[in-house]
Amino acid sequence: MDFLGQRMPYVTAFSKALGTGMMISADSPIGDESRSAMESLIEDYERVLSRFRNDSLIAAIGKAEHGGSFDFPDWCAPLFDLYDALFSATSGAIDPCVGEDLIRLGYDASLSFTVTQDAPEHLGALRGRAVWGRDVTRHGTTLVTHEPVQLDFGACGKGYLVDLLGRMLQSPQFVIDAGGDLLIHAEQPISVALEDPEEQSHAIGIAHIANGALCASAPSRRHWNVAVNERTQIAIHHLLNAIDGLPAQQTEASWAHVPANATPDIARDYPTAVADGLATALFVSDVAQLQRTFDFAYATLNESRQIAASRNFPAELFLRSA
Repeated sequence: MDFLGQRMPYVTAFSKALGTGMMISADSPIGDESRSAMESLIEDYERVLSRFRNDSLIAAIGKAEHGGSFDFPDWCAPLFDLYDALFSATSGAIDPCVGEDLIRLGYDASLSFTVTQDAPEHLGALRGRAVWGRDVTRHGTTLVTHEPVQLDFGACGKGYLVDLLGRMLQSPQFVIDAGGDLLIHAEQPISVALEDPEEQSHAIGIAHIANGALCASAPSRRHWNVAVNERTQIAIHHLLNAIDGLPAQQTEASWAHVPANATPDIARDYPTAVADGLATALFVSDVAQLQRTFDFAYATLNESRQIAASRNFPAELFLRSA
Protein backbone atom coordinates (compact mmCIF):
# COMPACT_ATOMS: atom_id res chain seq x y z
CA MET A 1 0.00 0.00 0.00
CA ASP A 2 1.67 3.16 -1.26
CA PHE A 3 2.82 5.85 1.19
CA LEU A 4 0.33 4.62 3.77
CA GLY A 5 2.71 5.52 6.59
CA GLN A 6 2.74 9.14 5.48
CA ARG A 7 -1.01 9.46 5.01
CA MET A 8 -2.01 7.43 8.07
CA PRO A 9 0.95 7.48 10.46
CA TYR A 10 -0.77 6.20 13.60
CA VAL A 11 -0.55 2.42 13.76
CA THR A 12 -2.23 0.06 16.23
CA ALA A 13 -1.53 -3.67 16.01
CA PHE A 14 -3.30 -6.69 17.49
CA SER A 15 -0.71 -9.35 16.73
CA LYS A 16 -2.66 -12.42 17.88
CA ALA A 17 -6.16 -11.56 16.70
CA LEU A 18 -7.82 -14.57 14.99
CA GLY A 19 -4.44 -16.23 14.58
CA THR A 20 -3.34 -13.92 11.76
CA GLY A 21 -3.11 -10.53 13.46
CA MET A 22 -4.65 -7.19 12.57
CA MET A 23 -3.16 -3.77 11.99
CA ILE A 24 -4.97 -0.45 11.97
CA SER A 25 -3.43 2.58 10.28
CA ALA A 26 -5.20 5.88 10.93
CA ASP A 27 -4.76 9.60 10.40
CA SER A 28 -5.29 10.31 14.11
CA PRO A 29 -4.17 8.48 17.25
CA ILE A 30 -6.17 5.62 18.76
CA GLY A 31 -6.29 6.29 22.50
CA ASP A 32 -5.65 3.77 25.25
CA GLU A 33 -9.34 3.54 26.09
CA SER A 34 -10.30 2.78 22.49
CA ARG A 35 -7.53 0.22 22.14
CA SER A 36 -8.65 -1.50 25.35
CA ALA A 37 -12.24 -1.64 24.07
CA MET A 38 -11.01 -3.19 20.81
CA GLU A 39 -8.96 -5.78 22.69
CA SER A 40 -12.06 -6.69 24.72
CA LEU A 41 -14.11 -7.07 21.55
CA ILE A 42 -11.48 -9.34 19.98
CA GLU A 43 -11.40 -11.51 23.12
CA ASP A 44 -15.21 -11.73 23.24
CA TYR A 45 -15.32 -12.52 19.53
CA GLU A 46 -12.88 -15.41 19.83
CA ARG A 47 -14.50 -16.74 22.99
CA VAL A 48 -17.80 -16.96 21.12
CA LEU A 49 -16.87 -17.91 17.54
CA SER A 50 -13.44 -19.55 17.46
CA ARG A 51 -13.46 -23.29 16.79
CA PHE A 52 -9.79 -23.36 17.80
CA ARG A 53 -10.60 -22.49 21.43
CA ASN A 54 -11.79 -25.27 23.70
CA ASP A 55 -13.79 -22.78 25.81
CA SER A 56 -15.70 -21.12 22.95
CA LEU A 57 -19.44 -21.29 22.39
CA ILE A 58 -18.74 -22.91 19.03
CA ALA A 59 -16.74 -25.63 20.80
CA ALA A 60 -19.66 -26.21 23.21
CA ILE A 61 -22.01 -26.81 20.27
CA GLY A 62 -19.56 -29.36 18.89
CA LYS A 63 -19.49 -31.22 22.22
CA ALA A 64 -23.23 -31.23 22.96
CA GLU A 65 -24.10 -34.93 22.74
CA HIS A 66 -27.82 -34.32 22.29
CA GLY A 67 -27.63 -30.79 20.93
CA GLY A 68 -29.26 -27.87 22.68
CA SER A 69 -30.25 -24.22 22.51
CA PHE A 70 -27.29 -21.83 22.37
CA ASP A 71 -27.67 -18.09 22.92
CA PHE A 72 -25.19 -15.90 21.05
CA PRO A 73 -24.54 -12.20 21.68
CA ASP A 74 -26.72 -9.70 19.82
CA TRP A 75 -23.74 -8.63 17.70
CA CYS A 76 -23.84 -12.03 15.97
CA ALA A 77 -27.19 -11.29 14.28
CA PRO A 78 -25.77 -9.63 11.12
CA LEU A 79 -23.18 -12.40 10.77
CA PHE A 80 -25.92 -15.04 10.86
CA ASP A 81 -27.97 -12.96 8.40
CA LEU A 82 -25.01 -12.97 6.03
CA TYR A 83 -24.60 -16.74 6.26
CA ASP A 84 -28.31 -17.15 5.56
CA ALA A 85 -27.84 -15.04 2.41
CA LEU A 86 -24.68 -16.82 1.27
CA PHE A 87 -26.15 -20.27 1.93
CA SER A 88 -29.09 -19.33 -0.29
CA ALA A 89 -27.04 -17.57 -2.99
CA THR A 90 -24.65 -20.52 -3.33
CA SER A 91 -27.32 -23.25 -3.04
CA GLY A 92 -25.58 -24.57 0.06
CA ALA A 93 -21.96 -24.45 -1.13
CA ILE A 94 -21.21 -21.94 1.66
CA ASP A 95 -22.40 -23.43 4.95
CA PRO A 96 -20.96 -22.94 8.48
CA CYS A 97 -21.58 -26.65 9.11
CA VAL A 98 -18.53 -27.25 6.89
CA GLY A 99 -16.54 -27.23 10.13
CA GLU A 100 -17.04 -31.00 10.37
CA ASP A 101 -15.51 -31.49 6.91
CA LEU A 102 -12.53 -29.31 7.81
CA ILE A 103 -11.94 -31.40 10.93
CA ARG A 104 -12.17 -34.69 9.01
CA LEU A 105 -9.65 -33.35 6.49
CA GLY A 106 -7.18 -32.44 9.25
CA TYR A 107 -7.82 -28.72 9.73
CA ASP A 108 -8.84 -29.30 13.32
CA ALA A 109 -8.30 -27.41 16.57
CA SER A 110 -4.86 -28.99 17.02
CA LEU A 111 -3.94 -28.43 13.35
CA SER A 112 -3.10 -32.11 12.93
CA PHE A 113 -3.42 -31.96 9.10
CA THR A 114 -4.27 -35.65 9.19
CA VAL A 115 -7.30 -36.93 7.29
CA THR A 116 -9.54 -39.28 9.27
CA GLN A 117 -10.00 -42.77 7.86
CA ASP A 118 -13.77 -42.37 7.57
CA ALA A 119 -13.61 -38.99 5.78
CA PRO A 120 -14.57 -40.29 2.30
CA GLU A 121 -17.85 -41.72 3.64
CA HIS A 122 -18.89 -38.63 5.60
CA LEU A 123 -17.71 -35.48 3.81
CA GLY A 124 -20.26 -32.93 2.72
CA ALA A 125 -24.00 -32.42 2.87
CA LEU A 126 -24.33 -35.08 0.16
CA ARG A 127 -23.11 -37.71 2.62
CA GLY A 128 -25.31 -36.71 5.52
CA ARG A 129 -23.29 -34.02 7.27
CA ALA A 130 -25.34 -31.45 9.19
CA VAL A 131 -26.70 -28.54 7.15
CA TRP A 132 -27.32 -24.91 8.13
CA GLY A 133 -31.02 -24.15 8.44
CA ARG A 134 -31.99 -27.80 8.67
CA ASP A 135 -29.84 -29.34 11.41
CA VAL A 136 -28.98 -25.94 12.89
CA THR A 137 -32.10 -23.82 13.20
CA ARG A 138 -31.93 -20.16 14.04
CA HIS A 139 -34.19 -17.96 16.17
CA GLY A 140 -32.60 -14.52 16.07
CA THR A 141 -29.23 -15.06 17.77
CA THR A 142 -30.19 -18.44 19.27
CA LEU A 143 -29.02 -21.56 17.45
CA VAL A 144 -30.78 -24.86 18.13
CA THR A 145 -29.25 -28.27 17.40
CA HIS A 146 -30.20 -31.89 18.11
CA GLU A 147 -26.73 -33.44 17.97
CA PRO A 148 -23.11 -32.27 18.08
CA VAL A 149 -22.47 -29.90 15.18
CA GLN A 150 -19.06 -28.54 14.21
CA LEU A 151 -19.53 -24.97 13.00
CA ASP A 152 -16.97 -22.80 11.24
CA PHE A 153 -17.63 -19.11 10.55
CA GLY A 154 -14.25 -18.56 8.92
CA ALA A 155 -15.57 -17.68 5.46
CA CYS A 156 -16.88 -14.33 6.74
CA GLY A 157 -15.68 -14.19 10.33
CA LYS A 158 -12.44 -12.31 9.95
CA GLY A 159 -14.04 -9.69 7.75
CA TYR A 160 -16.93 -9.30 10.18
CA LEU A 161 -14.54 -8.58 13.05
CA VAL A 162 -12.83 -5.98 10.87
CA ASP A 163 -16.20 -4.27 10.32
CA LEU A 164 -16.99 -4.29 14.04
CA LEU A 165 -13.61 -2.74 14.82
CA GLY A 166 -14.08 -0.17 12.06
CA ARG A 167 -17.31 0.99 13.70
CA MET A 168 -15.34 1.76 16.87
CA LEU A 169 -12.88 4.10 15.17
CA GLN A 170 -13.22 7.87 15.42
CA SER A 171 -10.64 8.60 12.71
CA PRO A 172 -12.12 9.84 9.42
CA GLN A 173 -9.40 8.02 7.48
CA PHE A 174 -8.15 4.52 8.30
CA VAL A 175 -7.12 1.16 6.89
CA ILE A 176 -7.68 -2.09 8.77
CA ASP A 177 -5.55 -4.95 7.46
CA ALA A 178 -6.42 -8.42 8.74
CA GLY A 179 -4.10 -10.79 6.93
CA GLY A 180 -4.92 -9.24 3.57
CA ASP A 181 -8.59 -8.54 4.23
CA LEU A 182 -8.85 -4.76 4.01
CA LEU A 183 -11.34 -2.13 5.08
CA ILE A 184 -10.37 1.27 3.67
CA HIS A 185 -11.75 4.73 4.39
CA ALA A 186 -9.60 7.31 2.62
CA GLU A 187 -9.94 10.67 0.89
CA GLN A 188 -7.76 9.47 -1.97
CA PRO A 189 -7.44 5.87 -3.25
CA ILE A 190 -4.96 3.54 -1.58
CA SER A 191 -2.94 1.30 -3.92
CA VAL A 192 -2.92 -2.36 -2.91
CA ALA A 193 -0.81 -5.11 -4.48
CA LEU A 194 -2.73 -8.27 -5.40
CA GLU A 195 -0.48 -11.08 -4.23
CA ASP A 196 0.49 -13.81 -6.68
CA PRO A 197 -0.47 -17.09 -4.96
CA GLU A 198 2.44 -18.89 -6.60
CA GLU A 199 5.04 -16.29 -5.66
CA GLN A 200 4.00 -14.25 -2.65
CA SER A 201 6.67 -11.59 -3.19
CA HIS A 202 5.16 -10.79 -6.61
CA ALA A 203 1.91 -9.08 -7.57
CA ILE A 204 -0.52 -9.98 -10.36
CA GLY A 205 -2.09 -6.55 -10.23
CA ILE A 206 -2.56 -3.29 -8.33
CA ALA A 207 -5.95 -2.32 -6.91
CA HIS A 208 -6.95 1.24 -6.05
CA ILE A 209 -9.50 1.54 -3.24
CA ALA A 210 -10.77 4.69 -1.53
CA ASN A 211 -13.84 3.53 0.38
CA GLY A 212 -14.92 -0.05 0.86
CA ALA A 213 -13.49 -3.50 1.42
CA LEU A 214 -11.12 -5.70 -0.55
CA CYS A 215 -10.68 -9.33 0.46
CA ALA A 216 -8.61 -12.10 -1.07
CA SER A 217 -8.81 -15.86 -0.84
CA ALA A 218 -6.27 -18.47 -1.91
CA PRO A 219 -5.26 -21.95 -0.79
CA SER A 220 -1.56 -21.13 -1.07
CA ARG A 221 -1.13 -20.13 2.58
CA ARG A 222 -3.22 -22.93 4.07
CA HIS A 223 -2.72 -26.27 2.38
CA TRP A 224 -1.27 -29.66 3.23
CA ASN A 225 -0.46 -32.94 1.48
CA VAL A 226 -2.03 -36.29 2.28
CA ALA A 227 -0.51 -39.61 1.24
CA VAL A 228 -2.84 -41.84 -0.76
CA ASN A 229 -0.20 -44.56 -1.00
CA GLU A 230 3.60 -44.80 -0.99
CA ARG A 231 3.87 -43.03 -4.35
CA THR A 232 0.93 -40.65 -4.45
CA GLN A 233 0.01 -37.60 -2.44
CA ILE A 234 -2.93 -35.27 -2.90
CA ALA A 235 -3.00 -31.60 -1.95
CA ILE A 236 -5.75 -30.45 0.39
CA HIS A 237 -6.72 -26.91 1.35
CA HIS A 238 -9.32 -25.16 3.50
CA LEU A 239 -11.57 -23.74 0.76
CA LEU A 240 -14.25 -26.41 0.64
CA ASN A 241 -17.49 -26.80 -1.25
CA ALA A 242 -19.87 -27.60 1.58
CA ILE A 243 -22.07 -29.71 -0.68
CA ASP A 244 -19.47 -32.43 -1.28
CA GLY A 245 -17.02 -31.39 1.45
CA LEU A 246 -14.07 -31.38 -0.95
CA PRO A 247 -11.45 -28.69 -1.63
CA ALA A 248 -12.45 -26.45 -4.54
CA GLN A 249 -10.55 -26.96 -7.77
CA GLN A 250 -9.70 -24.89 -10.86
CA THR A 251 -9.36 -21.55 -9.00
CA GLU A 252 -5.99 -20.39 -7.68
CA ALA A 253 -7.05 -17.10 -6.07
CA SER A 254 -9.95 -14.69 -5.83
CA TRP A 255 -10.50 -11.06 -4.89
CA ALA A 256 -13.79 -9.43 -4.00
CA HIS A 257 -14.34 -5.68 -3.70
CA VAL A 258 -17.43 -4.35 -1.95
CA PRO A 259 -17.77 -0.55 -2.26
CA ALA A 260 -18.98 1.60 0.61
CA ASN A 261 -22.36 2.18 -1.07
CA ALA A 262 -23.01 -1.46 -2.01
CA THR A 263 -26.33 -3.30 -1.82
CA PRO A 264 -28.04 -5.05 -0.11
CA ASP A 265 -28.00 -3.28 3.28
CA ILE A 266 -25.76 -5.91 4.87
CA ALA A 267 -23.09 -5.21 2.23
CA ARG A 268 -23.25 -1.49 2.94
CA ASP A 269 -23.17 -2.00 6.71
CA TYR A 270 -20.62 -4.86 6.81
CA PRO A 271 -18.62 -4.60 3.57
CA THR A 272 -15.58 -6.55 4.77
CA ALA A 273 -17.64 -9.49 6.01
CA VAL A 274 -19.45 -9.63 2.67
CA ALA A 275 -16.23 -9.30 0.65
CA ASP A 276 -14.61 -11.99 2.81
CA GLY A 277 -17.50 -14.37 2.23
CA LEU A 278 -17.68 -13.63 -1.49
CA ALA A 279 -13.95 -14.23 -1.95
CA THR A 280 -14.55 -17.76 -0.65
CA ALA A 281 -17.82 -18.17 -2.54
CA LEU A 282 -16.04 -17.40 -5.84
CA PHE A 283 -14.23 -20.74 -5.41
CA VAL A 284 -17.42 -22.77 -5.14
CA SER A 285 -20.22 -20.85 -6.86
CA ASP A 286 -21.07 -19.21 -10.16
CA VAL A 287 -20.36 -15.48 -10.11
CA ALA A 288 -23.62 -14.64 -11.91
CA GLN A 289 -25.53 -16.46 -9.18
CA LEU A 290 -23.72 -14.40 -6.50
CA GLN A 291 -24.35 -11.13 -8.33
CA ARG A 292 -28.11 -11.70 -8.17
CA THR A 293 -27.82 -11.11 -4.42
CA PHE A 294 -24.72 -8.99 -3.88
CA ASP A 295 -23.28 -5.83 -5.44
CA PHE A 296 -19.54 -6.44 -5.81
CA ALA A 297 -16.59 -6.44 -8.17
CA TYR A 298 -14.27 -9.41 -8.50
CA ALA A 299 -11.22 -10.99 -10.04
CA THR A 300 -10.28 -14.68 -10.13
CA LEU A 301 -7.10 -16.44 -11.16
CA ASN A 302 -7.48 -19.95 -12.59
CA GLU A 303 -5.04 -22.85 -12.61
CA SER A 304 -3.90 -21.86 -16.12
CA ARG A 305 -2.78 -18.47 -14.78
CA GLN A 306 -5.58 -16.62 -16.57
CA ILE A 307 -7.55 -13.84 -14.94
CA ALA A 308 -11.28 -13.24 -15.13
CA ALA A 309 -12.47 -9.92 -13.75
CA SER A 310 -15.58 -7.79 -13.72
CA ARG A 311 -15.38 -4.54 -15.65
CA ASN A 312 -15.74 -2.53 -12.47
CA PHE A 313 -12.94 -4.29 -10.57
CA PRO A 314 -10.74 -1.34 -9.54
CA ALA A 315 -7.33 -2.71 -10.49
CA GLU A 316 -4.63 -2.87 -13.13
CA LEU A 317 -4.05 -6.56 -13.87
CA PHE A 318 -0.78 -7.91 -15.24
CA LEU A 319 -1.79 -11.39 -16.45
CA ARG A 320 -3.69 -12.55 -19.52
CA SER A 321 -7.48 -12.46 -19.28
CA ALA A 322 -9.43 -15.70 -19.47
